[in-house]
Order: sequence, then C-alpha cells, then structure tokens
Amino acid sequence: MGATAFLGLGTNLGDRLANLQRAVDVLSATPGVRVVRSSRIYETAPVGPAQPDFLNAVIEVDTDLEPHALLAAAAAVERDLHRVRDVRWGPRTIDVDILTFDDRVIDTSDLTVPHPRMHERGFVLAPLLELEPDPPLPGGRRAADLSTEGWSGDVRLFAAPLRVP
Repeated sequence: MGATAFLGLGTNLGDRLANLQRAVDVLSATPGVRVVRSSRIYETAPVGPAQPDFLNAVIEVDTDLEPHALLAAAAAVERDLHRVRDVRWGPRTIDVDILTFDDRVIDTSDLTVPHPRMHERGFVLAPLLELEPDPPLPGGRRAADLSTEGWSGDVRLFAAPLRVP
C-alpha cells in the first residue's frame, strides 16, 4: 500500500469494547485500507460535558487512499455505528480521528493533520506512543519534548489491543 496513518478511536456509549472492535472491522473492510496494528485500550474521563468515561485506542493503518478519502472512510465508520453529533465533545458511540498521515501537514476547512489537539490529550498520546515513539505533532513538535505530567492519572489501561482482521 502507500501511506501510514494513525487513527484515534474513542467511544463512551453502548458496548464500548464492541464499538471499538466494530470500527476496526469496518475500516479493515474498506478498499484501500489495511489495519496493521492496535494499541492497548485505555479508559479516560471525558473532556467536555458530564458523560460516561471513554475507551480510547489508536490504530495504525496502511492506505492507498488520499487523506480526504480516508476522512470519508472514517466518517462512514461513524455513520455505521450511528454516531450523533449534537453536542460538541458530547457522548458518542464512536469517534474516528486522523491523527497523522505519513509526515504530511494538511490544513483545510475539514481536515487538519497532524490532529491539532493530539499533543494536549493523554487519551491520544498514551496509545499513540505505544505504536509510534516519535510521531509528528502539530507545530513541528516532537513527542520527546512533551511532558506526561498531569495526564497519567486520567489515562487508565483497560484492555489488550483490538483484534486486527
């Protein structure tokens, strides 16, 4: 295939483990996308309004798709799992975010890569750093320059990696 991308997965409604696995299965069935591996699964307190805790994971994909086509594939997963977008940072059955796409920097009205807030969120960094020790971060930052202070207690190991078909 072509590009390596890392996708962040999150869920806090319904059967959270099943939602994460379904997202991997749907992405794996997408032409031009091959899920390579998954981080372990972490449980985290929500950001935003009061709601149930989230389960989060990061997956590595190898893809022939261009970034916006991968974004469309991520949106298709969210539709498949009946994601409702009525409250910003609200509860959801699934969230699929493109965190990185090779070393590309993309800044369009509907897609920003590297993900603009990933370096601020332990629930993204903890699983991402399992798979990629020095991922590209917004503003040219490097993971080695970041402090994990303040988020270690908010990010709890929950389960083994997701099954990759």
